Amino acid sequence: MLTGVEPALPSSFAVGTAAQATVAASALAANEMWHLRTGRRQQVSVDMRHAGIDFRSERYLRIDGNPPHEHRDKTVGVYRCGDGRWVRLHTNLPHHRAGTLKLLGADYDRASVQRAIDGWEAFKLEDAAVAAGLVVTATRSFAEWDAHPQGRAVAGLPLFAIERIGDAPPQPLPAGHRPLAGVKVLDLTRVIAGPVCGRTLAAHGADVLNITAAHLPAMESLVIDTGRGKLSAQIDLREAAGRERLAALLRDADIFIQGYRPGAIAQYGFGAEEAARLRPGIVCVSLCAYGHEGPWAGRRGFDSLVQNADGLNVAEAEAAGALGTNPEPKPLPAQALDHATGYLMAFGAMTALKRRAMEGGSWHVRCSLAQTGHWVRNLGRIEGGLACPDPALDDVRDLMEDSTSGFGRLTGVRHSAVMSETPARWERPSVPLGTNPPEWPR
Repeated sequence: MLTGVEPALPSSFAVGTAAQATVAASALAANEMWHLRTGRRQQVSVDMRHAGIDFRSERYLRIDGNPPHEHRDKTVGVYRCGDGRWVRLHTNLPHHRAGTLKLLGADYDRASVQRAIDGWEAFKLEDAAVAAGLVVTATRSFAEWDAHPQGRAVAGLPLFAIERIGDAPPQPLPAGHRPLAGVKVLDLTRVIAGPVCGRTLAAHGADVLNITAAHLPAMESLVIDTGRGKLSAQIDLREAAGRERLAALLRDADIFIQGYRPGAIAQYGFGAEEAARLRPGIVCVSLCAYGHEGPWAGRRGFDSLVQNADGLNVAEAEAAGALGTNPEPKPLPAQALDHATGYLMAFGAMTALKRRAMEGGSWHVRCSLAQTGHWVRNLGRIEGGLACPDPALDDVRDLMEDSTSGFGRLTGVRHSAVMSETPARWERPSVPLGTNPPEWPR
């Protein structure tokens, strides 16, 4: 059952619909797993207001009653270039910040960054940043994105893909009292989209083991919010021993999620085809920013950068009535591409797992933020949606729950799908990265 109406959040886009639909898709997939186990189905409901708040779960997170450390860097955001166009910088991770400041020749100060950007043209800065391995996008309108080779490539792709990539006999689900009980998930993702996928699988009973490494940067507030239900271990894939350890874990895994730039994980021997050879019957789930086809297929990216490049932010600014022919881009009221993609990844993972159980095979699920953005755009616009009040913490207390964690008392948004027989819940507390050994629970 789907309840509620738009607007759920202040936007001219159907963000509430996107939230409700993707959360519901993942919950219905969990229901199918339950049916596969028991022959029974259950009632599933998702309220649009709750799903919309779920899409901003990181904003409402509290530890011992206080907001976690802010992960937003002081130089992140949009800047007007010397040619009058806008760019968006992503500097929340230390290496991206340092590289961007070096490229610009700027001090660690927003005013200094703006002075440096005054001397750039937007598209040239975008190209220079990409060449330096950084994450910057020039702001584009829908028309400009539709004419761009990557925009055309994304428009030709489905919302997501589920492909059979190898042979293996059918593998029934292990015994258990929850939809994903006994299912082992390796989660090699960071930030939001991929971690939301792992958190969702954990909410339905999977054993999710998040793998990161000590040298990789992380945003603690996102680790806390998306770490609910997961074990957390560290493995350095630059070392032979680390690669051997991951291979051993993979041989016993059912689902392998990774969100690194296309080709990055394959260089260590863990691309989807290699994973299927190591573990016939594996379900691989791959996340990228701009899709696996087109000239930007290998490009790094984050939700805010994709929103900026694909026209969403220009259209939102225009709906807000911003003045001028080139108004300051306006972001969506949530990291909607991240969260929607995370739930779609979980849906794809469970759908492929069901196919494995019934017909066998190894499977590859592919999602991208840009494909999700194209879908959100095509959901249509909400007349007067920007007049919707922006929910503050006190407005959503009824959707929050308290739990213990490795960081203190955690207050977070409850999972927004309601299931009549197997309520979604996280049985393991969120813990600091590397708390657990790199092994499966016994």
